[in-house]
Amino acid sequence: MTPTRAVGCAAFVAMLATGCATLSESPLTSWMTSLPVPSFAWLTGGGSKKPGPLPAVTATVTPRISWQQAVGKAAPGIAPAVTSDAVYAAATDGTLMRLDPATGRVVWRASAGKTLSAGPGASSSLVVVGTDKGEVLAFDADGKPLWSSRISSELIAPPRISDKVVVAFSGDGRIFGLNAADGKTLWVDQRTNPSLTVRNAAGGVVTRGGLLTGTAGGRLLAIDTQSGTVGWDATVATPKGATELERIADITSLPYVDENEVCAAAYQGRVACFDLVRGTLKWSRDVSSLAGLTADAQRLYIVDDKGAVQAFDRSNGASIWKQDVLAKRRLGGPQLIGDELGVIDVEGYLHLLSRSDGAYVGRLATDGSHATAQPLALGGGLLWQSEKGTVFAVNAR
Repeated sequence: MTPTRAVGCAAFVAMLATGCATLSESPLTSWMTSLPVPSFAWLTGGGSKKPGPLPAVTATVTPRISWQQAVGKAAPGIAPAVTSDAVYAAATDGTLMRLDPATGRVVWRASAGKTLSAGPGASSSLVVVGTDKGEVLAFDADGKPLWSSRISSELIAPPRISDKVVVAFSGDGRIFGLNAADGKTLWVDQRTNPSLTVRNAAGGVVTRGGLLTGTAGGRLLAIDTQSGTVGWDATVATPKGATELERIADITSLPYVDENEVCAAAYQGRVACFDLVRGTLKWSRDVSSLAGLTADAQRLYIVDDKGAVQAFDRSNGASIWKQDVLAKRRLGGPQLIGDELGVIDVEGYLHLLSRSDGAYVGRLATDGSHATAQPLALGGGLLWQSEKGTVFAVNAR
């Protein structure tokens, strides 16, 4: 039995224990029919039900596609990587591409020769992808294969590269530090996971020689990427409840990190911000999220587990605004785009909200499929890959 199916069975047993009525509107129920790899729609309240109707919009901002490039079908765990002079993208069929970030032009195309489950991760000289067999494959910036390595199970999130270390995320909860020169294992972070967890396809953020990543059970870790030492371990959420489903308090999205602060959100838990160096808590609020969060200098923005978008004061966590007009559209994680906030729904529509008051100010249709991950910032706009396999670069005016 694969690890994913084992978790699915545990969820089914827990469902029987708690009663079907309590799960009828839960975002977790679609897990039962989406094995072995659930879609990003599942992570944001998806399933087979159609999303709600598109709300009316009085457009004051016009989002436009700067460029788009077909790469190949993708799934959660596969998302573009951006460096100073390149965009790298992959597809589940093994396709790997380098794109010009200004135009989307294909610089080169290669094949990993294997089915991919995660990636790419990239630096100025290295591109790394992963497979569902636990293989980590490295290429140089021109697409030439360099080395392959193996970890304990499938890769479920894009690898991250920090100086001379490749960080790989395994489906069994382990985090591996691999030598960027040859793929040899340098360290492994291994911890006991709860018996029931949410699949985390986000991975972590590398900054200043450290990895910031969330775990099952609501922990936020700061790991030295050179040694694997945990610098600090903070609590975002504490599991509560009488059943395994009720006790899920996992961090499933990327933390937001700046020079002084890191913030993270947990499902059935809280959003919390910490001092980046010490890991001390600055503030927290009881807000549950599967999709993710982002921030600007004044506000932190989060898509909660009901599909509403909320804004909080960065300094103290005070609520500023809440917008639920898109609550039935099954939104992914938010990202800044120009002076607005962008969120992508399950049908691939990009929706724009005013950062100041949450007003619904613009919309753009794409290819009808949702994003595989939270969009990236690119030149004041957004970059993401759809499950149908198109990479979009979008700006707003």
